[in-house]
Amino acid sequence: MNVCVLGGGSWGIALAVLLRGNGKAVSLWEFNEADADILRAKREHESKLPGIRIPSPVSITSALEVALRDAQMLFFAIPSHTIRSAARKLESLNVAGAVYVNCAKGIELETHLRMSEVLIAEIPAATESNVVTLSGPSHAEEVSRGLPTSAVVAGKSRETCELVQKALNNERFRVYTSPDIIGVELGGSVKNIIAIAAGICSGLGFGDNTTGALLTRGLAEISRLGRRLGADPLTFAGLSGLGDLVTTCISRHSRNRYLGLRIGEGLRLREVLAEMVMVAEGVNTTNSVYHLSKNLGVEMPITEQVYRILFEEKDPRLAVRELMGRDLKAEI
Repeated sequence: MNVCVLGGGSWGIALAVLLRGNGKAVSLWEFNEADADILRAKREHESKLPGIRIPSPVSITSALEVALRDAQMLFFAIPSHTIRSAARKLESLNVAGAVYVNCAKGIELETHLRMSEVLIAEIPAATESNVVTLSGPSHAEEVSRGLPTSAVVAGKSRETCELVQKALNNERFRVYTSPDIIGVELGGSVKNIIAIAAGICSGLGFGDNTTGALLTRGLAEISRLGRRLGADPLTFAGLSGLGDLVTTCISRHSRNRYLGLRIGEGLRLREVLAEMVMVAEGVNTTNSVYHLSKNLGVEMPITEQVYRILFEEKDPRLAVRELMGRDLKAEI
């Protein structure tokens, strides 16, 4: 099978290594020509995924038409805010018959669309039957090193999900399938907001009780939004819900948790972003989900406070006090 991985960052490299290890012919597309040249020469991304060698059979190119040649499966391992522009590049290229795998976790700001919906909107050959999403607790730093990991592939077509499942699955990377692409995408996206909140709480010096409460009430928010948008509530007890939420909120690899940690320590959003090498998807997701929740009338108090901390420079301690002082209510 010929596969193309779009994105030469940490997750794209991890997927390329995984797929090549599974015997697939892999082409890795890096949009920046200079970065593609460096990856070809060094076979490693020293700043984003140090120590991980890209196997020599993996072709690396900045020419999209070359990367897509004979590709039967396309993995979009790029930041969510670049999915639409990348998809538009495919419009004039012949990729009919391919399977499209979204690996990004985010909600588009302007439209509030999920990433699979963006792919379908922009790529003429993309439909609900050949677009799936890969999600779950799967940090590139660990997947690339072969540490045991489980993930989920979700889509409307069981046959397409199983095709991607078989392409990815091995003894170190176990893949499940799900028909609930709405829930899987929302879980993977909104948990980044809660991870920022978890980092803020850590930066403020709070303890395990705080984190436990935050994750529980954060999952309630995710489920509330998911039900409103037609997701199966059980999905949020799975890998793309609880699994990804816990991992992202506690992991040293989590960019979103790190961003929140630095804000809790006293920095402003622009200062933290200036010092980060990789993208924290939760920043844009906080903006989009906050406005989406308001449009839908869905109560998401943690998301609202994270939004005000990030974009209105609200004092994090005041935000916590307001959360703790909300009107009393039943848990369920």
